[in-house]
Amino acid sequence: MKAIVMHERGGPEVLRYEDFPTPEPGPDEVLVRVRASGLNHLDVFTRRGEQGRRVKLPHILGIETAGEVAALGDGVVDLQVGDRVISGPGIWCGRCEMCRAGEENMCVERLIVGVDVHGGYAEYIKLPAYALAPLPESISFEEGAATLIAFGTAWHMLVDRAALSPGETLLVLAAGSGVGMAAVQVGKYLGARIIATASTEDKLARARILGADETINYAQQRRFARAVRKLTDGRGADVVFEHVGTDTWRDSVTTLAIGGRLVTCGSTTGRWGETDLWSLFAKQATLLGSFSSTQANFRTVLQLVSEGKLRPVLDSILPLSEAAEAHRRLEARQVFGKIVLQP
Repeated sequence: MKAIVMHERGGPEVLRYEDFPTPEPGPDEVLVRVRASGLNHLDVFTRRGEQGRRVKLPHILGIETAGEVAALGDGVVDLQVGDRVISGPGIWCGRCEMCRAGEENMCVERLIVGVDVHGGYAEYIKLPAYALAPLPESISFEEGAATLIAFGTAWHMLVDRAALSPGETLLVLAAGSGVGMAAVQVGKYLGARIIATASTEDKLARARILGADETINYAQQRRFARAVRKLTDGRGADVVFEHVGTDTWRDSVTTLAIGGRLVTCGSTTGRWGETDLWSLFAKQATLLGSFSSTQANFRTVLQLVSEGKLRPVLDSILPLSEAAEAHRRLEARQVFGKIVLQP
């Protein structure tokens, strides 16, 4: 098969389009013909070998894919060749306390597709049958590859972790990103007032189309906490949706209202952040970490997307052979929504 293979860590130039052995499904596994694969910042970190992502080489990136069942391993009974399927990022044990409780994203033996095992930057990918979900006919392969990571992550953050309620004010950082645009839509679906930040007026205009009530250009207002206080009559945000990291952390904490919750799933600009401890305890604020999402979250967002209540936003669709260019665009923050690769 053709695949994007990295033989070393580094810049986008290490992503090579070449022949690679087609995997064969073992017991309880499925071979999927990849029709679309979504890009994520985790792909960039893994390619660079940053933030603890030191994979065994050679390696194939890609943590979310959509495609068709091409072959079945022994023991697979719930799928048939030709079925349209979608995969999320996780492989879990199914035995531990967290898995039994439906918290698969907290499994102690959790593996990440595209990091711990080969991913979807290829014509085929091999996955456990349980890691696949049916892709509704109303959702294209390209939309499917732009759904589970962004919307699943946003749903887990805002519903399961931060418990966002109708009428609360939600601040979404970097609303032009895949997970940012998903957070705007999920927040609006839940009945929140949305304040969104982005680096260009075009991105802010598109965020308003998706449901943002107020917008802040952080390229012009680096200390966005002041703008948020002004927009909330000094109260601050009930929930801050943080995934940027070092560059925004200080203002994100400062922006919280009394009793506010900050939930974070990423650290694109760095892993360390300065925290005003007085602001934290005086406001009785809560800092929450969030990682990926659960199978229940997947089912929920797929249903809402199929009903048109949430909408994946595609920045661009590129051929698999142009994965390096796709990475350059993602690193340069030249995207709104998701870039998707097609084999």
